[in-house]
Amino acid sequence: MSEFNAEIVTKDLLAWLKHYFTNNGDENTIAVIGMSGGKDSLIAAALCAKVLGPDRVLGVMMPNGEQADKKDASDAIDYLNIDGIEVNIEKICNAEYELLENVGIEISSAIKTNVPARVRMMTLYSIAADVHGRVVCTSNASERFVGYSTKWGDGVGDLMPFENLTVTELYAIGDYLELPKHLLYKAPADGMTGKTDEEVLGFTYKELDNYILKHEVPEYIETFRKIKDRHHAARHKTSSIPAYYKKLFDAKTF
Repeated sequence: MSEFNAEIVTKDLLAWLKHYFTNNGDENTIAVIGMSGGKDSLIAAALCAKVLGPDRVLGVMMPNGEQADKKDASDAIDYLNIDGIEVNIEKICNAEYELLENVGIEISSAIKTNVPARVRMMTLYSIAADVHGRVVCTSNASERFVGYSTKWGDGVGDLMPFENLTVTELYAIGDYLELPKHLLYKAPADGMTGKTDEEVLGFTYKELDNYILKHEVPEYIETFRKIKDRHHAARHKTSSIPAYYKKLFDAKTF
């Protein structure tokens, strides 16, 4: 495998984004990005700002009540000099939980993790409809490989610039763009569980990316099993929706 060249890939990404926005919008189309305070939204917003100009990128902060990483999202917006708005999703999430409880649904940790992600995506599309925008999905290849995203939540969008780029490769792109280290290299976290991604997953992104990029099997078999199990369990998130196709019969067979 050839060594990753951040300069070449970044320039190629910028060209790809130019093609996308030329073919899927006009001179007034806005890139709408959910700003989490992490590296993915930071890099996505930086790239879109280079292609469209900062005035055509809208960073949307969507805290669920009070969240510690809100300042990082705000700092990223300020650093990139893009427009930013805040929509606190706590009330709508709580309303959903109450409605579910009223019909006997137990509000599990899975529900509390996935509902905010889906509310955030609904919010982004509502905003995009108002500002003539396209929603940028910031999920990366490492997350998608092990299904670390919410189906119909943070795993979707109108365009997916990072679907084939791992966490390791995105760090290299962020360094090439000279983005602030304290935002680029902060420990990735979902902002909901109170844990880092790696604590939730049970393995590091370095171990995962070495397996994806180099086919390097982790040192411990339990780590390898966790990666494989998550990858297999995630197939329903990354595959096309199964659809039934009726059989076509020759009229003579009836």
